Amino acid sequence: MITLGLTGSIGMGKSTVADMFRAEGVPVFDADAAVHALQGPGGALLGAIEAAFPRTTGPNGVDRQALGSLVFDDAAAMRRLEDIVHPAVADARLAFFAAHAAAPIVVVDVPLLFETGGAAHVDKVVVVSAPETVQRARVLARPGQNAARFAQILARQMPDAQKRALADYVIDTGASLDETRAAVRALLSCLMRQAG
Repeated sequence: MITLGLTGSIGMGKSTVADMFRAEGVPVFDADAAVHALQGPGGALLGAIEAAFPRTTGPNGVDRQALGSLVFDDAAAMRRLEDIVHPAVADARLAFFAAHAAAPIVVVDVPLLFETGGAAHVDKVVVVSAPETVQRARVLARPGQNAARFAQILARQMPDAQKRALADYVIDTGASLDETRAAVRALLSCLMRQAG
């Protein structure tokens, strides 16, 4: 099995590329979805998060706005939250690998793959990238986003140029969806040959 780490900064089209891998029959572990499940209604992390950050959980799971207001601008609080979340996500990832042990390729979709040291746990890394103007337009078109929040998020992420330099493969999403899909298929063809 080849484990392919999929990452990219906000607004680069990573979710679209992950969906393209799924459409080609490749199992994809979505770290964000795992976090949402762990923090959603009845989620396994609710008790630990409530203990560390009182009044941030309820019947619907984590109140993301309340929790975000406590951790977004506080590095120590963010580390406390990550110390709760990251081990649980790692366990979910291992369970995913076990469930898909027969697959020749699996994708591990992690937004902060390099920032959290996750690149050490995959065989190859593909970075999804687009021109800065495209990225900015995509992010600012999202509900609730603004230039200040976008700048805060970028400050927590490794710069795109650095990610591309560390990547084994780069998929450009600044072109058409058909061109991006063709790049995904070409990469899979190459990886399938390596996987034998």
